[in-house]
Amino acid sequence: MDFIFMLTRHDRTVEDCLAVLDRVVPLGLAHIGFKDVGVALPVLRTLNRRIKEAGATSYMEVVSETPQAALDSARAAVDIGVDVLLGGTDIDAIQAILAGTAIACYPFPGRPVGHPTRLDGTPEQIADHCRAFVDKGAAGVDLLAYRATAAEPLALVRAARAALGGRGRLIVAGSIDSPARVRALAGAGADAFTIGSAIFDGTFAPGVADLAARVRAVLDACRDTRAAAP
Repeated sequence: MDFIFMLTRHDRTVEDCLAVLDRVVPLGLAHIGFKDVGVALPVLRTLNRRIKEAGATSYMEVVSETPQAALDSARAAVDIGVDVLLGGTDIDAIQAILAGTAIACYPFPGRPVGHPTRLDGTPEQIADHCRAFVDKGAAGVDLLAYRATAAEPLALVRAARAALGGRGRLIVAGSIDSPARVRALAGAGADAFTIGSAIFDGTFAPGVADLAARVRAVLDACRDTRAAAP
């Protein structure tokens, strides 16, 4: 299971994202992302370039609250040149914007609402969306499982995994704040997960003051799940 370090806090890219990136590059992270809000577009362009120069895959996650704003964010992703676009729900319109690029698309299954984003939807609805998205060319989905308003988070993960089968990757984002949740996601079939706020707030590694050490704690939890796999 892959760890995607998001340079974000409370669903916004942190203002000192470039400085934070410099601090964590020596860790050899393979996946680094940011949100489409929090800093100006020129900063995101520079951030994306530096992520790629560090040898990592770059991710931008959409937190826009209206359909039109989400499509504007997809256009920004093309402008910035990210490797992966996370989020959005209008797969047809997003794919049209991304046409001719190498950007992989992972839309939100279910009904994301508000900011910070919450997730409405039953396991059955999540599964239906997953199948529809990959049928239309999505590389997988970005599931806000632990932001669910009613459904049990791991039930959503298992439903998405079953629906995707081997046709798409399952990324789980939002409120993953402990090694226990990382282990639970691995057991439920997630391919990757994102963490941002829980690293910046110190929630994932209580008592650890150094940011890089907090990131290492997540990497250690991720490696533990691989070691425990049959």
